[in-house]
Amino acid sequence: MKARLLRRLWLGLPLLALAAAPLPAAPPADDWSEMDAILRRIEPPSFPKHDFVVSDFGAVGDGKTDCRAAIARAIEACVRAGGGRVVLPAGTFFCDGPVRLKSNVDFHVSAGATLTFGADPAHYLPAVLTRYEGTLYYGHSPRIYAKDAVNVAITGGGIIDGNARGTFALFKDSKQTKGSPAELRKMGAEGVPVDQRVFAGGRWLRPSTIQPFGCTNVLIEGVTVRDSTFWCVHPVFCRNVTVRHVTVDSMNPNNDGCDPDSCADVLIENCDFHTGDDSIAIKSGRDEDGWKAGRPSENIVIRHCTMRSRWSALCIGSEMSGGVRNVFMEDCHLGAVASAFYFKGNLDRGGVVEHVRARRIDADKIREAFVRFETNYHGYRGGNHPPSFRDFVLEDLTCKDAGAYGVYLEGVAAAPIRDVVIRRLSIGTAKAPLWLRQMENLRFENVKINGTLLPETPPSTPDDEKKLHISS
Repeated sequence: MKARLLRRLWLGLPLLALAAAPLPAAPPADDWSEMDAILRRIEPPSFPKHDFVVSDFGAVGDGKTDCRAAIARAIEACVRAGGGRVVLPAGTFFCDGPVRLKSNVDFHVSAGATLTFGADPAHYLPAVLTRYEGTLYYGHSPRIYAKDAVNVAITGGGIIDGNARGTFALFKDSKQTKGSPAELRKMGAEGVPVDQRVFAGGRWLRPSTIQPFGCTNVLIEGVTVRDSTFWCVHPVFCRNVTVRHVTVDSMNPNNDGCDPDSCADVLIENCDFHTGDDSIAIKSGRDEDGWKAGRPSENIVIRHCTMRSRWSALCIGSEMSGGVRNVFMEDCHLGAVASAFYFKGNLDRGGVVEHVRARRIDADKIREAFVRFETNYHGYRGGNHPPSFRDFVLEDLTCKDAGAYGVYLEGVAAAPIRDVVIRRLSIGTAKAPLWLRQMENLRFENVKINGTLLPETPPSTPDDEKKLHISS
């Protein structure tokens, strides 16, 4: 009984249970030692020193010959030998369908190699178990996919080209049918069994480019990802994940750079994100589907990254119904983004986001708000399960121009944003320093915006104050 109650509290269900959840005291001054403990647990996989070069299995790097079967043969040979590297040498390799990775395989895209995928969704069948914006379903395979693998990697200095341009053109010029995200969300809300949520054979939801699903010991290192149809690097239900020295240069809609989704023990470091959506977005399932899975994203370290994105640098949500906790971000540089930090959920989402730390973040030009919390994000169906956001410390932050707001916090009466410390923040210019609604225990320490030092306990924004335009 006690275990069930604790689980309901963590997932934010029901509202009365959420309200009764014990709240932490004000965050301690320095608890970064937890990040060190996380890093000690994260161990990239290692592989036997056997190379299986795809050209030895019939692949031709001329950009025209379909190399899918040759790559599959190389992977099978690698598995039979007990593991190693499957190597794409220099050249342009066309793959008219997905690459399916398996345990103990390092898929190595060498410097000078480009892997370009075919555009036709029909070639990404049979359907595989995947997740679209937090809801599980069976659909077209991601470009590179691994299911329940142990020790799996994508490495090298080459390019992975998702060829979204070809796919989008194919839909524009044909009668192929796109699936409806709303239909999938409805299935999740109504508890339709996952094996009955099939979007294939004429119905298509955009798949991610790289997706390890249910994998343990994952390494993605050195590659460049471009022209993705959807989220670019998207580990789901994974543990012990390292993403490092990866460049994502993909500006299509919903092109998040990296989306840890219900993952634990994740390191993202030394990456360069130039993306059409968020640089990094942490997820854990959508509404009822996320509660049922009950898998938080937790123990995540982000460091030494460059982020230039149409939307946020670090986003948590909005699909965060399984919860997010223990996130650490440090020493990152932000170019032009909409927000440096965007923590969001809506009034049906439930879930708890807690224990988030960031330090030594510098930004150039922000478009909407440097720090942004929002628990009434659009799309809710009635507001029965507001999320809980609590225990954040953001410190040693600089920004030249914060756009509309310096700090924007908008909670709801049923679930105020709680226990937020912002320490040593300097913002050169912002149209409005603050927008603060429905928060408890917000503390500023040496926060300066527009040359003015703000009080340690800032007041709520008056109800009659007009809000500046800010996108949702």
